[in-house]
Amino acid sequence: MTYSALRRGPGGRPTVQAYSNIGLETKVFSASPEELIAMLIDGARAAVIKARLHLENNQIAERGESISKAINIVESGLKAAVNKEKGGDIAEQLITTYDLIVYHLMQANLHADVERLNLAEQMLTTLGDTWKEATKK
Repeated sequence: MTYSALRRGPGGRPTVQAYSNIGLETKVFSASPEELIAMLIDGARAAVIKARLHLENNQIAERGESISKAINIVESGLKAAVNKEKGGDIAEQLITTYDLIVYHLMQANLHADVERLNLAEQMLTTLGDTWKEATKK
């Protein structure tokens, strides 16, 4: 993103979302690999929380979008980052955990099941806390 590509609001001024995107981009470019994984976990968790709000408000399309975002982060970000060769059994267990999170998210969307969303969020929270503790310097 460049500053000239900022989304403009009324009066031609950049929106708060545009500034937020710049802040996120700056964080991503300056983050270590460990911090990037933590950011992905946080992003997936945020999408699940958003999905729960949409479920509670009976906003079906928005719920689906948020769940799809969470699934995409888990599948294309977190799971894709696992190095099976170096990680051995731990890598396999991590992949199984990611698959289980995706399964719960898909079931939550299919059945409008808040308990499955809660379970996916709980798993992401535990995973995030464990990751942050393990990568503390």
